[in-house]
Amino acid sequence: MVAKTFSAGLKTGRNKICVSFIFTIKILKMSVAKRAQFAWALIISVLFSWHNAVAQNPVNWTNDQLLQPSDLAATLKDNKEVPVIFSIGPGAVIPHSKDMGMIKEEENMKKFKGELENLPKDTSIVIYCGCCPYEHCPNVRPAIQLLKEMKFTNYKLLDLPHNIKIDWINKGYPTGQ
Repeated sequence: MVAKTFSAGLKTGRNKICVSFIFTIKILKMSVAKRAQFAWALIISVLFSWHNAVAQNPVNWTNDQLLQPSDLAATLKDNKEVPVIFSIGPGAVIPHSKDMGMIKEEENMKKFKGELENLPKDTSIVIYCGCCPYEHCPNVRPAIQLLKEMKFTNYKLLDLPHNIKIDWINKGYPTGQ
């Protein structure tokens, strides 16, 4: 019945009113137990949708800008054409990386910007954080944004979707300076 009313409403331009009215009547005809189940299902779906919207910040990098850990490890092993590597998280674990500290802190962002100001725009740059999964990371997005604003053209984000321990250290890739 709702489908018929909805399609009739679309034809007449009254779809919002018709659907709302029929929907309200259907809910009122439900038993108290069914209404309670419906209410809980609605609350849970709204909370789940809100949590996902808040927890997953939009990414500001492309898949082409992700560098696989195995590729960086191989480059470090060969010790040829090593990019400028910035640790923008809690500590510099990867060899040759410059420790900027957590970029979410203003003084560390200024330090990072100062380092970038001395580099040509086409410098091969790798940034990594590794503090937590990307969707919760407070450091990656601001660092990428700064690289974009400063018009750098050859930067990569080390692909550490979980954290530095799982995606780098546990795989036996080199650590230390």
